[in-house]
Amino acid sequence: MPTIPSNDAIALVFAPLGRDAQIATSLLSEAGIASRAADCLADLIAGLSDDTAFAILTEEALRSVDLRGVSAWIEGQPSWSDLSFIILTNRGGGPERNPAAARLSGVLGNVSFVERPFHATTFISVVRTAMRGRRRQYEARSRIEALDDGERRLQTALQAGRLGAWELDVATGVLTTSATCRQVFGRGRDDTFSYQDLLDAIHPDDLPRMQAAVKATLETGADYSIEYRIIWQDGSVHWAEIRAQLYRDRRGTAIKLVGVSADITVRMMAEEQQRQLNETLEERVAERTRELEEAHAIVMTEISQRERAEDQLRQAQKMEAIGQLTGGVAHDFNNLLMAVLGNLELLRKHVGDDPKGIRLIDGALEGARRGASLTQRLLAFSRRQDLRIAPVDLQGLVRGMEDLLKRSVGSTISIEAVTPDGLSPVSADANQVELALLNLAVNARDAMPNGGTIRIVLSEAEQTRETGELAVGRYVVLSVADQGHGMDEETLRKAVEPFFSTKELGKGTGLGLSMIHGLASQLKGELKLKSTLGHGTTAELWIPVSQSAMSAIQLEAAPTGQAARVSGPKRILLVDDDVLIAMSSADMLTDLGHDVVEVHSGKEALARLAEGAAFDLMITDYSMPGMTGGDLAKAVRQMLPDLPILIASGYADLPPGVDLDVARLGKPYTQNQLASEIDKLVSA
Repeated sequence: MPTIPSNDAIALVFAPLGRDAQIATSLLSEAGIASRAADCLADLIAGLSDDTAFAILTEEALRSVDLRGVSAWIEGQPSWSDLSFIILTNRGGGPERNPAAARLSGVLGNVSFVERPFHATTFISVVRTAMRGRRRQYEARSRIEALDDGERRLQTALQAGRLGAWELDVATGVLTTSATCRQVFGRGRDDTFSYQDLLDAIHPDDLPRMQAAVKATLETGADYSIEYRIIWQDGSVHWAEIRAQLYRDRRGTAIKLVGVSADITVRMMAEEQQRQLNETLEERVAERTRELEEAHAIVMTEISQRERAEDQLRQAQKMEAIGQLTGGVAHDFNNLLMAVLGNLELLRKHVGDDPKGIRLIDGALEGARRGASLTQRLLAFSRRQDLRIAPVDLQGLVRGMEDLLKRSVGSTISIEAVTPDGLSPVSADANQVELALLNLAVNARDAMPNGGTIRIVLSEAEQTRETGELAVGRYVVLSVADQGHGMDEETLRKAVEPFFSTKELGKGTGLGLSMIHGLASQLKGELKLKSTLGHGTTAELWIPVSQSAMSAIQLEAAPTGQAARVSGPKRILLVDDDVLIAMSSADMLTDLGHDVVEVHSGKEALARLAEGAAFDLMITDYSMPGMTGGDLAKAVRQMLPDLPILIASGYADLPPGVDLDVARLGKPYTQNQLASEIDKLVSA
């Protein structure tokens, strides 16, 4: 229904001469009525519309002008509209005293005259009267449109319900029917159909019952409701349902029956079929029981598979948490074991022929080596593990997981997957991506306890500038969207934090999204979360497109046995922030016959090199505060491009960002391994 304008409706003012327009708009503003002044007659005509409250014109502005445009607009007004025109005159009065007024009244129709000079109160009274009149016109429009809308809705409802409308005049017996009603009785849309035709169409066995029902309604006023058979002109038998109410006048006299009719043949045939089926009820019950048992077995199988999948997912999340916690500890243990192994090896050389001392030192060395092996396994287990990067077809991966995902989310959740053809392969670990997708699907399921749809979409996107964690390049985006309760801004900020969860106690570890975030970072991609409270969450995993087929990088095994011989002693710059490890490494190098200069930071190392000190080799730890070994290596390469550099690291992976041609030695290392790496560098 249209909104009835308030006192802010726009009034048009056409008074191009003098200060009339300024005075009129000022008085209208004081009366709380918005207005706009028209510059010319064409502007006035353009401003006329159904939303115009009224128009104020000066008599002299209309003198000797062509008013056909205004007249045409007035004649074209809707039936509810009669726009009021207020004419400001110099001589006042209506047509009897002002002949020009007769012409304006004939052209404009609804005209009020205000003689100048006028009092402000008189002017405001006239415009408010015009405003009230316009508001009444809008109210009339609203009622007319409401009636039209009601009629259209009624007709739409009748058509949607395939109901035919009819009326029967009680006094004359004249039957008025709609096209749909005539079709119910097997007649054409344009055929004539009288009350006698209706009686002739009813099955002879049902006619007495129908006539008795009509008589009862006329006598008692009870609602008319009956179902009976009708015979179409082609001889086929159909069923009709008729409902009606008795309409009376103010004196209570029955005037007419007003009702609807519907073809219920299909329903009656279905009920007949149902009656026939009920005759074999025991067989149907047994069959249904077998179907239910089979369905129950399928559901139990799906539940079992889903529980196993969820258990595996929770276990993976727990292991991820342990890896995060143990990664840093393992690295520190590597440094401690470095000092233990180095000192024990040197002590072994100085113990002489004391059997007990040799046995004790060998036992300590074996224990330290076992500890070193344990720390390497812990580092591989943590987030710094080696990923099996290879080109992955995400379309095939998602399609292959659809059955598992459907079983994992349950029957109340539907999965809609959009996986277009022609997507580029990505550089990823397929197993880790599968685990991430399963994790996101289970999170989406938990966000929709009452059911819903999970939408999985693959698309390819171009990153044109570096933003956040994404570098410039092409990516395939794996999007998982739910229709759940969503997250507010504060929750969304914490979503990827380890151990943060919105689930009930015991329902989740809070590590799923943090694990996926870590995976995305390792793949040089990004996890993006978008959520609106009450409207669901969308998780996007951006994975870079594979540039070429990748091959596994096999690290050379650390040499065992005796230390390789190096041709002559070397002057070595040793950099390590841990004094204990630096001392142990320096002792091993000195024992090998080298001249060692020991410093404890990258800045110290650069200062020594800047002083012009000559060195044959630099050995540096990677994890140092202020300046890492990778940063130091880059700075040294600019100063001394030919200086051999060996980076020692306690992590399983080559430190990220170190793309220089440098050698690497994993901690803890033995004196033999250290000697072998030095020999390789010097020989190269």
